[in-house]
Amino acid sequence: GPARVCGCCGALRPRYKRLVDNIFPEDPEDGLVKANMEKLTFYALSAPEKLDRIGAYLSERLSRDVARHRYGYVCIAMEALDQLLMACHCQSINLFVESFLTMVRKLLEADKPNLQILGTNSFVKFANIEEDTASYHRSYDFFVSRFSEMCHSSYEDPDSRTKIRMAGIRGLQGVVRKTVNDELQANIWDPQHMDKIVPSLLFNLQQEEGIERSPSPETEKEKESPVELTERCFRELLGRAAYDNIKNAVKPVLMHLDNHSLWESKTFAVRCFTIIMYSIQSQHSHLVIQQLLGHLDANSKNSARVRAGIVEVISEAAVIEASGSIGPTVLEVFNTLLKQLRLSVDYELTGSYDSFANMGSKVIKVHEERQLQEAVIKTIGSFANTLPTYQRSEVMLFIIGKIPVPGMYPALGSVTAGFQSTNILTALPTSFLDPLLSFTLMEDAEIRLLVLDILISIIDRHDNRHKFSPVRIISDISVLKLKVDKCSRQDNLFMKKHSQRLYRHIYLACKEESSVQRHFESLHTLLGLICVELANEEVVVDLIRLALALQDLALTEEALPVYNRCAIHALSAAYLNLISQLTTVPTFCQHVHEVIESRKKLVPFLLPEDVLVESSKIPEKVEGEVLFVQAKIAEMLGGSGYNTERLATPYIPQITGLTLSLSFKYTETECPVIFLLVLIYVNVEELERERRRQVVERFQTAPFEEIAAHCGARVSPMLSHVIDTCSISLSLSLLDRPPPSPSGSVGNGHGRSHSVPVYEMKFPDLCVY
Repeated sequence: GPARVCGCCGALRPRYKRLVDNIFPEDPEDGLVKANMEKLTFYALSAPEKLDRIGAYLSERLSRDVARHRYGYVCIAMEALDQLLMACHCQSINLFVESFLTMVRKLLEADKPNLQILGTNSFVKFANIEEDTASYHRSYDFFVSRFSEMCHSSYEDPDSRTKIRMAGIRGLQGVVRKTVNDELQANIWDPQHMDKIVPSLLFNLQQEEGIERSPSPETEKEKESPVELTERCFRELLGRAAYDNIKNAVKPVLMHLDNHSLWESKTFAVRCFTIIMYSIQSQHSHLVIQQLLGHLDANSKNSARVRAGIVEVISEAAVIEASGSIGPTVLEVFNTLLKQLRLSVDYELTGSYDSFANMGSKVIKVHEERQLQEAVIKTIGSFANTLPTYQRSEVMLFIIGKIPVPGMYPALGSVTAGFQSTNILTALPTSFLDPLLSFTLMEDAEIRLLVLDILISIIDRHDNRHKFSPVRIISDISVLKLKVDKCSRQDNLFMKKHSQRLYRHIYLACKEESSVQRHFESLHTLLGLICVELANEEVVVDLIRLALALQDLALTEEALPVYNRCAIHALSAAYLNLISQLTTVPTFCQHVHEVIESRKKLVPFLLPEDVLVESSKIPEKVEGEVLFVQAKIAEMLGGSGYNTERLATPYIPQITGLTLSLSFKYTETECPVIFLLVLIYVNVEELERERRRQVVERFQTAPFEEIAAHCGARVSPMLSHVIDTCSISLSLSLLDRPPPSPSGSVGNGHGRSHSVPVYEMKFPDLCVY
């Protein structure tokens, strides 16, 4: 009958179908029939050419079971597929995989959360399998889109919603793992994929609050919250990014923060880029910073809060990138940040983002622009501290030339904070020191103070600076516990090359009428640091001469305010007290002590303890025992082996090297940005080239009388006398010898002399054109 016909038909069915049918139990609750599954697996391994048919048939059964809502059998079918995938890595697996992925798609497209999660779990297992053969035609576009949708699930039941979102995250992780190393696959780093994957991860990274964990988790994975899982997946994605892929991975982050107004709050933006900087390969860090800088430029006319948020992120990224290299974009970093600083000040002064503002323009909030400016300065400091010493020196000069608002100078402390240089020649090259010292002569007192602080920070390599403040007379400087090392060869070379510049600018800085207490304290600290950090015997002698010259300045410079003259006297006294104890010459120490004691009794306002408060008038004559005597000091130190002749010679400031006149007046409205950057940082070499060109041009085109007058004006009287004497002697000698002639010979009464050809005649360089 009918039963026998069915049985007969069943026996005629292909063996692979019978083996597949046998893995399904009568009751789905009983689960996969393991014994029969082993038979199916053995058959698939023995006859791999049948693998694609097995997959197709399993797919057919699964589709039917999904349509009939027989979800128990669906689970069994997926379990069987998973086991076959794990067992079979033969060349025929590609077609089987197509059947497998078709079934996963059906599950992901289903409305039931359990089926979506089941499909995701199978896909993740598949993603971890290394296939023996490559696939030329497989596409994962659907899976990227579907898993991204699941990451944004808005399913009503909170528990199901969380599970779906976590499944979506794991699915995206699986897609990345499966495709990132497979050159035959569509590039997962393409914008079309990254623009879906990255925002999906960021969306879940934001869900920190309101997510409750399972009350009784059974496994470690179940303990993991969506946020923790997302961060782990995000880090894995970034860690796999090669050089060419960084841009496509970071750009969607920037867009997400823009679209959801997340820059203003800063917290989430900083967290995102903290994850990015710690996850990517360290040699790619500068690419991220470069993108942030470009994004800052693109938002130049956005609100100050948005720009400040981006700057804050850049600052944090710079701190994380502690390797000391920001790649080939060093100049771009500071150009961009300083440009933003300039724009912010312009916005603040003009009140508009557009110089041709309409009535409908956005309203500038001054306090927000000020906060942005401070954030930019802080960020510049963060970058500066990641750079090598020689680059930091240039950066500090860069900043000084660009700071537009005097009230912000204190914020620059972050630039020189922790500035530790072992080689002073590298930290203060001529190209940096000369323009920097020129700032000490500016009329703006804030800038002068800032420059002194920078010099102090660079020279102080043993953390001695705070031991010299406040300025006071100390009877025994051992209480300061100064750290003093023997000067290195580089230190000696530096002082031999630059000491006269330092002395001259310290001397001239004391003559500035607008100097206040802080200036004199900084000058004392700078002198003290030179003494303990850079002083050999010759330097000590020069420092003593400089201190005595300051005393003479206070006595003779009547145009200076009373306070300044008192302060210079006090500075000289405090410094001679320090240096006398460092030289350990008893007679020198005794002389300094006696003068200080006399001042305490007769003129206490010439000592630092009194002068730094409102002082009384200096007497018309300050003389006698209250002054330090150069001749006595020279005699005392001469007995201890110091250069007596040099000590007895008063110090006179020498003009050395290129000195730029920077003492000009400006106001915020007239010059909102100090364009010293153009003058110093960019054009110092250009100025030097121009000077040389003018010299050459002068000697090529000017009349001889003008050249002679110009050269003569630069000759000292003694040298002029020597030249005149030599000229007379030369003229007399020429009277006895005929001049060389290119045309023939000239007799001198003693026979004939051969003429000298023109091409052998020696002419002075200045005469050759």
